[in-house]
Amino acid sequence: MRMLNCTGALLAAAALSLTAAPAAFATPPGDNGNVKIHDIATGEYDHRNNPKVCTFYLDSFQFDGAQKVDWEIQAWAVNDLAKATVVKSGSLTLDGSGHERTEEMTLADGQYKLFWTFDGQKSSAAKHKVFKVDCTDEETPGEDKPGDKPGDKPGEKPGEKPGDKPGDDAPAAPDESPAASETAAPAPSADGASGDLAETGAGAPVSALSAAAAALVAVGGYLLARRRTARRH
Repeated sequence: MRMLNCTGALLAAAALSLTAAPAAFATPPGDNGNVKIHDIATGEYDHRNNPKVCTFYLDSFQFDGAQKVDWEIQAWAVNDLAKATVVKSGSLTLDGSGHERTEEMTLADGQYKLFWTFDGQKSSAAKHKVFKVDCTDEETPGEDKPGDKPGDKPGEKPGEKPGDKPGDDAPAAPDESPAASETAAPAPSADGASGDLAETGAGAPVSALSAAAAALVAVGGYLLARRRTARRH
């Protein structure tokens, strides 16, 4: 009988220790929340974390209601500041569900670390997040700038060709060649010099022949008239 009582006591003690163990290792009240780094494109109630951002905000979830939070961001690596230099800091009072967010902010490109402490914190270490700020890829996708397309020159609008703007020298026509320009006849000048050349040049033989023909016709007519007169007498 005494052995049965001892056995029952041991079983009761074992059961008590098993039920107490989870409580001993459970997260202390106030430490069960989490904080996220959110890009401005991420919704406030989205629980994902964005480790690479440009403009961003801090967002908290599942802390105790109405807890007061102090936070700071320190330079960590790949920037011009010494490690652990505080670059941003602030405080928040969470709502009844343990949620709240900061205003949007931005930092110079580099790596940073967030430290998040709060009232009722049981653990000695603050909650923290390491993240990277990188704003070099914020240009609008697909947007072309002058000079981006093959053949474009700096300062020249896309599709613009030489000669389109006032003062530009227009390119020669595709079929214009030095030979064609050398053999082309000179244009008549305003003072009529080319007309004088035409009269004394190629046109001179034509005028002389016409005058000779007219003279022959006149002589022939004169001789014919003399012959008729002689026959009458």
